[in-house]
Amino acid sequence: FSEKSSVGGPQTYMEQENDWDRDLLLDPAWEKQQRKTFTAWCNSHLRKAGTQIENIEEDFRDGLKLMLLLEVISGERLPKPERGKMRVHKINNVNKALDFIASKGVKLVSIGAEEIVDGNAKMTLGMIWTIILRFAIQDISVEETSAKEGLLLWCQRKTAPYKNVNVQNFHISWKDGLAFNALIHRHRPDLIDYDSLRKDDPVTNLNNAFEVAEKHLDIPKMLDAEDIVGTLRPDEKAIMTYVSCFYHAFSGAQKAETAANRICKVLAVNQENEQMMEDYEKLASDLLEWIRRTIPWLENRTQEKTVNDMQVKQEDFRDYRCVHKPPKVQEKCQLEISFNTLQTKLRLSNRPAFMPSEGRMVSDINKAWHNLEGAEKGYEEWILSEIRRLERLEHLAVKFHQKCAIHESWTDGKEAMLTQKDYETCTLSEVKALLRKHEAFESDLAAHQDRVEQIAAIAQELNELDYYDAASVNARCQKICDQWDVLGELTHKRKESLERTEKQLESIDELYLEYAKRAAPFNNWMEGAMEDLQDMFIVHNIEEIQGLITAHEQFKSTLPEANKEREAIQSIQSEVQKIAQSNGIKLSGGNPYTSITPESINSKWEQAMAMVPLRDNALQEELNKQNSNDTLRATFATQANAVGAYIQAKMEEIGRISIEMNGTLEDQLTNLKEYQKSIMSYTPEINKLEGYHQHIQEALIFDNQYTSYTMEHLRVGWEQLLTTIARTINEVENQILTRDAKGISQEQLYEYRASFNHFDKDHSGALMAEEFKACLISLGYDGEAEFNRIMGIVDPNGSGAVTFQAFIDFMSTETTDRDTADQVIASFKILAADKNYITADELRRELPPDQAEYCIARMAPYTGPDAVPGALDYMSFSTALYGESDL
Repeated sequence: FSEKSSVGGPQTYMEQENDWDRDLLLDPAWEKQQRKTFTAWCNSHLRKAGTQIENIEEDFRDGLKLMLLLEVISGERLPKPERGKMRVHKINNVNKALDFIASKGVKLVSIGAEEIVDGNAKMTLGMIWTIILRFAIQDISVEETSAKEGLLLWCQRKTAPYKNVNVQNFHISWKDGLAFNALIHRHRPDLIDYDSLRKDDPVTNLNNAFEVAEKHLDIPKMLDAEDIVGTLRPDEKAIMTYVSCFYHAFSGAQKAETAANRICKVLAVNQENEQMMEDYEKLASDLLEWIRRTIPWLENRTQEKTVNDMQVKQEDFRDYRCVHKPPKVQEKCQLEISFNTLQTKLRLSNRPAFMPSEGRMVSDINKAWHNLEGAEKGYEEWILSEIRRLERLEHLAVKFHQKCAIHESWTDGKEAMLTQKDYETCTLSEVKALLRKHEAFESDLAAHQDRVEQIAAIAQELNELDYYDAASVNARCQKICDQWDVLGELTHKRKESLERTEKQLESIDELYLEYAKRAAPFNNWMEGAMEDLQDMFIVHNIEEIQGLITAHEQFKSTLPEANKEREAIQSIQSEVQKIAQSNGIKLSGGNPYTSITPESINSKWEQAMAMVPLRDNALQEELNKQNSNDTLRATFATQANAVGAYIQAKMEEIGRISIEMNGTLEDQLTNLKEYQKSIMSYTPEINKLEGYHQHIQEALIFDNQYTSYTMEHLRVGWEQLLTTIARTINEVENQILTRDAKGISQEQLYEYRASFNHFDKDHSGALMAEEFKACLISLGYDGEAEFNRIMGIVDPNGSGAVTFQAFIDFMSTETTDRDTADQVIASFKILAADKNYITADELRRELPPDQAEYCIARMAPYTGPDAVPGALDYMSFSTALYGESDL
């Protein structure tokens, strides 16, 4: 059936259905069914005007009730009828009715006023069928089908779940009565016990449906069960007329179903958004908690006692950087992507922007991450400085104990020697010898003063550097200093005693004295030389070791002169022997002025000479080590320079890609993901650089003149590169989401992007006011007022800059419809049967279980004057879906 007039066009469904002679000749019983059905249908409307008909062809002959029927079903006023009894008056009234029907776009076929006035039953039934088609069936439409097909599709959908019901037509599909009962049960299950019906009892089924419809649905009984069962093929028009009454009776339910579908769609969007919000909050909380736990560990500055202990901490830190932190970098990147995607979904569904709970904004996470990286940098610097400090401490401690051992070895027995009174029984020569010996001892004591001062200075430095065993160092140093004071005092007392005795003693062996004076300094020089040759050293670069080598070479250059002094000292002793032999003098014992014998001088000289090549080897090994370290620096620098250049180049390429448009958005997304894979394939080079960096640290190398890059800078750059490409991919994904949700074509999106990029000269991703105005003009917008209106939308805060996302949101909003709170309120109002509130039972009846419970849990109680127990406020709930709310 066509809704438009068929004048001059194809034959309509109405014209096909008006072939009355053919229909009635096929089965005369149809006329009886149509007469009863059409009469009941007319009376269901005429009773609203306080009248009825009994004989359909007799009661419509004068046209008065016919015009009244048309006024009732159309709601319009017809021309005033003529009240005369003459035939012409009746024909005029019927013509007015037929003209009104024709004015509604219906072409009447073979129906004239004279046949109606003459009581032609077939023509009268045909006219009534025409009226039913136009005013009861024509406006039925399901999925763009109309009239008979639409009504049939509606019946099929409503009865599909019921067993033994298969509606394929408007005649034999209804004979067993189950289809009528299924229609009622589908909409009013409280009225029909469908499971109790039997397919083999059609009369009972039909009468049950007719009686329930008449009693509870206000649908008059238009058919007889016996006539339908007793007819091979019930009349299609009668069945359609009766079924159309069910359609109109349940039209409110149809509206409710449509409203429920709209609400379900809105709630589904809200539930999905809430899940994304919960996921974001959890991921943000977990990441912030990890940062909160990690920063105190990085800020812990508990000092260790040895270099090995600090190197364990260094290894733990390396595990943190290479194993524990990289997954958190990915989580942080994913968190930003999830936040941007959620905001895009909220904009597209006309929802308010998502505001994370306090302390969980992306900016909060970035701030915490910045604090974490600051703690990392400080912790790594502290570890390296501690290793240097402990290395220095260990070197000083060894040097301290070495000097202490030498000094203690020298002082051993000196107190006993200074306190003896051997001079009391000595001869004059022996006393003078003792005095000279004491003077030599004083010279030796003075020479050892420097070593004592060195020991004290090293102990002080160990204390200043917070050496863990400072107590034992201080105790040993104090013991040496106290002993030194005692020696000084004893030396002074012994000298006084010898000087008192000297006045009585005259002779002294000048040669012995000269020997002693020269042997003591030379012996002390040799001891100092051996001490220097055994001295430990620590260097950090080639220049320092070369300086030590140069000093050692200078020392070796003084050895010939020292050897001459040794030979001169030995010649003195030889002269003594020569004089004694020549003068027959018998020497008793050794040199009375010194305990340093020529043999001991030769022995120490040989020891010192043996130490020289050992020192040469040690310095050469250290030089080789520093050369190796320099090779490590160069290797690291070569890789670091390559990685740094790669990261810089890729960052610039991503910047170019983000403003270019090549292919569809899907193509761009595919290319970007391939580009991301290409970048990720470079990870082994980063790992290789980490390996070189580990070797650098293990070798305790603290500077590198071959590169300006540090491992920390390259780590941050690599993380920024990975984050940037991930963000770029997410931007394209959001553009696809915006395009699909807003209905923007690929060509439109290209046009918008091209215009935006053209005026974004500095590639900042934002347009200033004048640039944006020029962009709008390029897209066809004009006028200062129009520009101000759009600027107020895309830049509500008045910052003077417009981002591409804000621009795209505006352009899509201009051309698409969006769900609104008013639409959702209207849908709920339909489900609530026009009430200002809705009940939990109504929600459970109209919505899927999960969404019904979702609404019940979140709707506030309704407090209006018409409230009933359990009433829920769907208006505030709907408004909250599109505004600031905890929903």
